[in-house]
Amino acid sequence: MKLLNVNNEFGKLKKVVLGIANSNGGTPKIEDCYDPKSREHVVNGTFPFEKDLISELDKFAEILEKYNVTVIRPDVIENYNQIFSRDLAFVIEDKIIISNIIVDREKEISAINKVFSKISPSNIIQLNNTCRIEGGDVILNNKDIFIGYSKKNDFENFKVARTNESAVNEIKNIFPNKNVFSFELKKSDLKPDENALHLDCCFQPIGQGFAIIYENGFKNKSDINLLIDMFGNNNLIRISKQEMYEMNSNVFSISENIIVSEMGFNRLNNILREKGFIVEEIKFSEIAKMEGLLRCATLPLYRK
Repeated sequence: MKLLNVNNEFGKLKKVVLGIANSNGGTPKIEDCYDPKSREHVVNGTFPFEKDLISELDKFAEILEKYNVTVIRPDVIENYNQIFSRDLAFVIEDKIIISNIIVDREKEISAINKVFSKISPSNIIQLNNTCRIEGGDVILNNKDIFIGYSKKNDFENFKVARTNESAVNEIKNIFPNKNVFSFELKKSDLKPDENALHLDCCFQPIGQGFAIIYENGFKNKSDINLLIDMFGNNNLIRISKQEMYEMNSNVFSISENIIVSEMGFNRLNNILREKGFIVEEIKFSEIAKMEGLLRCATLPLYRK
């Protein structure tokens, strides 16, 4: 069996890297926060405790293993946040692309060297330094690759702008057989309900032809119209501003019809069940305080 194989967000999952919260460094200083939601909870005194973060991730691991998924955890880096493994790298077909992430997080990549060591160097792609990208901005839908990005002005002015035009162009060059669509996202360093940190914070295909979308996360109406044309108006599950803030689009598909979701997403979970999905509900609301959820915590390596 190939070590790497990912072509969409919902093929039957066989192997995944799941983030860890052990020795996560505790509550950061306000000036050290690199997303507005973490900052909000530091200011309010509600930033999550390490034990609760560990508990939520371990429960997620149990659900994945219930469906015979091989779960790999990063090595522990002392006093460092390692929950959101999605952004470290991403797999397209049989290639793994190492992300050029923000300096605040660059140590995280070394913690999954054990994954890279088992992969042929010809299947590992390191983008050049002008390309900035994180895995949360890259969404696969078979022949199509969707990438959230920021143009030069936003990229240089917002800390939450993580993917630039150079990276979009490089992905187009590396995968000429794919259709690459890029979407400008709305950014805010201070207001979490006005910020689409990554594309998966406002859009995600979930199998059976459906997708979850928060339309106001996109800068351009033409991008929303494109997705309506591609998926069909009735196949888009629209979420509200509050639901976006709570990370409703950041659920995680184990297969075409099995989705792991946060237990507090009552409206969304009911809709998913009505549409024929099996919904595995778990508590992930403490991790959500750090502006990431289930998809953010995972790096799929192999989907059937």
